Amino acid sequence: MHFLYNLWMDIRQKAEKKKAPVLVHHDLDLVQRILRDQLTSSFKNVWVDSEEMYEDVLGFVQRFQPAMVSRVKMYTRPTPIFDAFNITSEMEKALRPKVWLKTGGYIVINQTEALVAIDINTGKYVGKSNRLEDTIAKTNIDAVKEIVRQIRLRDLGGIIVVDFIDMDERKNRQKVMQALEEAMRADRAPNKILAFNDFGLVAITRKRVKQSLERTLCSPCPACEGAGYVKSVTTVIGEIIQEANK
Repeated sequence: MHFLYNLWMDIRQKAEKKKAPVLVHHDLDLVQRILRDQLTSSFKNVWVDSEEMYEDVLGFVQRFQPAMVSRVKMYTRPTPIFDAFNITSEMEKALRPKVWLKTGGYIVINQTEALVAIDINTGKYVGKSNRLEDTIAKTNIDAVKEIVRQIRLRDLGGIIVVDFIDMDERKNRQKVMQALEEAMRADRAPNKILAFNDFGLVAITRKRVKQSLERTLCSPCPACEGAGYVKSVTTVIGEIIQEANK
């Protein structure tokens, strides 16, 4: 409310001082939108590596959240800022389909035009119990935290289908659903979770605000045109022989 009030006062002052026609306000740029939507008191610091941008961020935070001004810091070290905070390697990981879990299991994320499919596998994890059911339940619950993290990190939206490893016991399915619901509460994007179906699938609908990280940073492969595969050598040879016969 204070931010909007201060913004309106700035607009009025500009309008009174300058002659028409003149631009008195324009929409927030990318950095300011991120600060508006993401910045909360839980942030320790906001690092900026450009002097010009630093001044802009200071001015914006002064209007938007004055108590946070002291946390805006100027980054001056020679190491690139993305490397210093390990962002480059994290972005590389966020573009790979396979994500390993700490326990040794892994999840595979595949984006299609219609939906996002997430598959869970036990991988190297053998569990501490002799019961396979316990190992599967533990892998599913561990996967939930990483799945929700990846959904937010990659900004996945629309219909997300999670294929959990089949569990026979109803109490374990309930534990997994409870863990998923708790983890999704931290997500600001509107979402809805549908219950397990007969095939062990859980569907999540999440509002798509913008393109996912993969669609933003990548373009379709020129060789396979985004299909993810090319014709095998045998198939190509067969086509060459067929064309030669023609």
